[in-house]
Amino acid sequence: MMHDTVPSRVDAPEPASHGSGFRATVGRVLRTVRTIIGAPDYDRYVHHMRTHHPDCTLASRDEFMQQRLESRYSRPGSRCC
Repeated sequence: MMHDTVPSRVDAPEPASHGSGFRATVGRVLRTVRTIIGAPDYDRYVHHMRTHHPDCTLASRDEFMQQRLESRYSRPGSRCC
């Protein structure tokens, strides 16, 4: 006979007043949502550049965002409307 096991405790994010655990969870959720919707991730860009291209100059956050917007909307056929 198969029995479903129910955890004795449900792990939930800490309330905002308890600090970094909650903030870390929110940060992970936001990064996931941004990845799903295709929003550029500056921190990931910086990590990649420092790891794979250490001699190259990094774009500022504003420059990075502008480059991503131009790249996204400059290709014919890349939009639905």
